[in-house]
Amino acid sequence: MKSYKEDILRWAEEQYGTEPEHLWTAYPDYAVLRRADSGKWYALIADVPRGTVGPDGEGRVDILNLKCDPRMIGSLLSEPGFRPAYHMNRNHWITVLLDGTVRPDQIYPLLEMSYDLVAPKRRGPGKDTKDF
Repeated sequence: MKSYKEDILRWAEEQYGTEPEHLWTAYPDYAVLRRADSGKWYALIADVPRGTVGPDGEGRVDILNLKCDPRMIGSLLSEPGFRPAYHMNRNHWITVLLDGTVRPDQIYPLLEMSYDLVAPKRRGPGKDTKDF
């Protein structure tokens, strides 16, 4: 079965220095990608039964959960390979099938968006520098 899981993990390490975290003993193949400066997740990779993310087939499929601009979710869900978020807030997250339905060149910009969306929040205008 085709999967872009390893490509995604390699890209995240090269782009952001992110090492996957395997947080659950019961699910050793699940990997969280966390932004170092905020500590927040920007992606979750899991293998789930196909029936939990759509009616298209049997067996398991690797998925990628990404934080997403809520204004984009509706249009993405109309595309093949995009599903409502699996075990995440469906208003702010989306699931991408990693079985080849969605090409990597479509996934990487979404990974970048997710990474940016979980960046540390600024604390108001001009708070990046000290006032003397």
